[in-house]
Amino acid sequence: MPVKNRFAELLPEITAWRRDLHENPEILFETHRTSAVVAEKLREFGCDEVVTGLGRTGVVGIIKGKSDRSGRTIGLRADMDALPIHEETGLDYASKTPGAMHACGHDGHTAMLLGAAKYLAETRNFDGTVAVIFQPAEEGGGGGKEMVDDGIMERWNIEEVYGMHNWPGVPTGQFAIRSGPFFAAADQFDIYVTGRGGHAAKPHDTLDTTVIASHIVLALQTIASRNADPVKQVVVSVTSFETGSKAYNVIPETVHLKGTVRTLDPGIQDMAEERLKAIAEGTAATFGGAARVDYRRGYPVMINADAQTEFAADVARAVSGDCAEAPQVMGGEDFAFMSNARPGAYILVGNGDTANVHHPKYNFNDEAIPAGCSWWAEIVERRLPAA
Repeated sequence: MPVKNRFAELLPEITAWRRDLHENPEILFETHRTSAVVAEKLREFGCDEVVTGLGRTGVVGIIKGKSDRSGRTIGLRADMDALPIHEETGLDYASKTPGAMHACGHDGHTAMLLGAAKYLAETRNFDGTVAVIFQPAEEGGGGGKEMVDDGIMERWNIEEVYGMHNWPGVPTGQFAIRSGPFFAAADQFDIYVTGRGGHAAKPHDTLDTTVIASHIVLALQTIASRNADPVKQVVVSVTSFETGSKAYNVIPETVHLKGTVRTLDPGIQDMAEERLKAIAEGTAATFGGAARVDYRRGYPVMINADAQTEFAADVARAVSGDCAEAPQVMGGEDFAFMSNARPGAYILVGNGDTANVHHPKYNFNDEAIPAGCSWWAEIVERRLPAA
């Protein structure tokens, strides 16, 4: 089964929705306009129920099939939020909001799921119920967790959940997926180093925090090279090094380090947290200073369930003719909260030869819309076949 003809017909309309969303990006949970647009369209489509305010600004639409002998409900999830990036695409429909941009394609994800919702509400050629889930705050806010905590899985007895992300570098409209751990756990840390400040010409009278912190940065790299099993992946990145002084002739009293830890295995995650604290505190003590570590676990590992992944790949092959094996990704994805709550699968749809996501010149490729919409619709019609 190739791309559904209905989505070829709807492409201009869905593209217009996508470009409107692109012009009006909203960050984290501040997706008030986006959520209102989504809710309005779901009501226009004739969804049986539309609920707003879930996970603060999330929206869920319920579409019932022509029959419900199966008694089953599946969830389809798209993210809605933008990034705090100044757009540099030069597009006619570029962001009208300074410092905000749809640089990860969530405008496309939302538009594709809206297109699928319109089709499913028109045809209802399935046995059971579909929950279309529009989530805020994927980009660091944990909106998926908040929607799960608000009880969306229990409220509608959702049994399985499916997600999709566009992927530059994969041919437009083609798919890629993998079973098991797919996207990494994404943790954050702050390290506060304290010594004794003083004049730069008298280092012997100080406990130099720049030296201490520099040794900490270097020593943290041994977590990957000497503490982790070489066949298991871990990334430890110090991304900010800020001293307590900006002067040329002052040795600062304090240094503040920031960074992230990415892992695909819970045991490696535990080890990395333990070693990071021990290395920071021990290195500082070696030089006579002190270090305090604030380690915060963020998004968990996003794991695709075997059965749902195999099914999602079969649907992708039916739509596009093929489905590649995706590599593991060390970026985080808060669909993990939903796939931890219910078995699910998360697939990549090709965005073609475009700028990478999170780049100021990135743009979602509207030519991917028919394939993405068709995948959503086929997930429902195959998982909940009409009686």
